[in-house]
Amino acid sequence: MRRADYIAEPSIVTAVHLARAMEKPLLVEGDAGVGKTEIAKVMATLMQTELIRLQCYEGLDVNTALYEWNYQKQLLRLRMGSGEAEDAPDTRDDHLEGVIFGRRYLLERPLLRAITRDTPPVLLIDEIDRADEGFEAFLLEVLSDFQVTIPELGTIRATHRPLVVLTSNRSREIGDALRRRCLYLYIEHPTFGKEVEIIRAKVPGISDALAAQITHVVQGLRARRLMKPPGVAETLDWARALVTLHQDHLDAEIVSETLGCLVKDRHDISLLHAEDVETLLAGAGAG
Repeated sequence: MRRADYIAEPSIVTAVHLARAMEKPLLVEGDAGVGKTEIAKVMATLMQTELIRLQCYEGLDVNTALYEWNYQKQLLRLRMGSGEAEDAPDTRDDHLEGVIFGRRYLLERPLLRAITRDTPPVLLIDEIDRADEGFEAFLLEVLSDFQVTIPELGTIRATHRPLVVLTSNRSREIGDALRRRCLYLYIEHPTFGKEVEIIRAKVPGISDALAAQITHVVQGLRARRLMKPPGVAETLDWARALVTLHQDHLDAEIVSETLGCLVKDRHDISLLHAEDVETLLAGAGAG
């Protein structure tokens, strides 16, 4: 994973390896911005395969996730076939029905695409905690047998099992039934040393000293009771912004001017007074 610039502890590497070897879905939980989604992207890169992403949200239904019929194309085919075999309308209708409910008129959505590929892809089911419990129950069948049933076509089984990564920010509790079908991994915010290493790997041109100062400030912010503490993604945004502005060290002025790269909640920004910034910088050995 380091080859893809993903700095991972042994527990992460082991969990990913086991998920792949055992062909079991991997449920990854942790706060927003700790690198859960990145695991699926990195795996697709390393396996040189397709990444198929299903972004979950409240109200996500089976059709959006699995398949839909191309109604416009079906209607066009019906109009084209209306003049066929007028002397045998029953035969014509049966034929047309068989045609328009064939694979040619099927729009594959992420779950169906993931089980019908010739080479196993990585299937990312992102933020499963945002989906309704009903959709979570539907996933049980898919993730247990890797097959789906389409009434007009029958049961479609996976040619190859995809590597499945589910992520959750724990906005609601995931059911026990789904957990039992998965291997589990919890990712904490990175340690100081790991976060410095991530910055150096992801932000070309940044100095070691600035990477360390950034990490001190970010980790100081996470220790406070913010509504939305910064994740690694915000750390990297801030580091890139500072490099873009040709900064080689932190001071109170530049921190205040670029705070929007790091803290993305109005309430949190209002809590950070000038004295707080000075305190954070003093801890980082800057000023």
